[in-house]
Amino acid sequence: MKIAVYSIKPYEKPLLDAANVEAKHELLFLAAQLSAATVDLALKCPAVSIFVGDDASAPVLRCLHAGGTRLIALRSAGFNHVDVEEAARLGITVLRVPAYSPHAVAEHAVGLMLTLNRKFHRAFNRVREQNFALDGLMGFDFNGKAAGVIGTGKIGEVVCRILTGFGCRVLAFDPVQSPECTAMGVEYVELADLYSRSDVISLHCPLTPATRHLVSAGAISAMKPGVMLINTSRGAVIDTRALIAALKKGHIGSVGLDVYEEEGDLFFKDLSAEVIQDDVFARLMTFPNVLITAHQGFFTREACTAIATTTISNATDFERGTVNDANRVGARLIAPAAAGPSDRAR
Repeated sequence: MKIAVYSIKPYEKPLLDAANVEAKHELLFLAAQLSAATVDLALKCPAVSIFVGDDASAPVLRCLHAGGTRLIALRSAGFNHVDVEEAARLGITVLRVPAYSPHAVAEHAVGLMLTLNRKFHRAFNRVREQNFALDGLMGFDFNGKAAGVIGTGKIGEVVCRILTGFGCRVLAFDPVQSPECTAMGVEYVELADLYSRSDVISLHCPLTPATRHLVSAGAISAMKPGVMLINTSRGAVIDTRALIAALKKGHIGSVGLDVYEEEGDLFFKDLSAEVIQDDVFARLMTFPNVLITAHQGFFTREACTAIATTTISNATDFERGTVNDANRVGARLIAPAAAGPSDRAR
């Protein structure tokens, strides 16, 4: 089967090629992102494979369908960039990679916490300049602190385990409680309680209508002064303008972001020779207590290999008519949105 692989990066090609040795699909590697302007590149391709920055909105899906595409193979767990209802109406199957490596994202989230707390990034630059002073580098012990985890799917569960190992009192919010988390001593509470009690809050929920701007101005005002906020889920779970307002007031102590609301125009590109046109992002970058990474939480050898393997496997299963329903994106994943942040596959 011919597959148009959009947003391909050099590190993905050998992994997809290796996963495709037996399946022998015809992979058309495209550096371009999927959009209305590039959709014609997939003409007569029964399948397209896309990443998180690609546009699979209704107009694009209609063009893909007209060109013969019947499968969208996501190289991600998240699917907020796909109009799933329009795909279903058109008869386009959408398959994702639900569990490539929860450890990769969880460890990255905790890495952001440690870096912000102990200011590794600032210390590194100081020492390179032969400045060995410790002023301004003081952190705190995680042991004994209250850590709030919003969303206890696969990734959230690993974060809970790591923070429990640090000696944190772990609080969690998720309408679907994880028996594994409960067994390790995690205390499930309501959101308001989590906000008011947590010294550190880490977000691990999918982006749905119910979770868009879950962290709003009101939610932030309910948080402890000086709270550390970490987001490795999806950018729009946080209202970025409200976040900036709270940073300016000093209500939030530090922020670690691996995702951003409008990251599609920024992340996965080298813009070092350009002027960033996103004023909101530029403002975020001015805060000394904000640490941003460019959606690299997934980026480990193990995770990338799993993504490639599952993507090819999804395409093969579709071609054979034996789709793994656990990987299918459909109404069963969208319907629980009103209930809250959980995504059990994450």
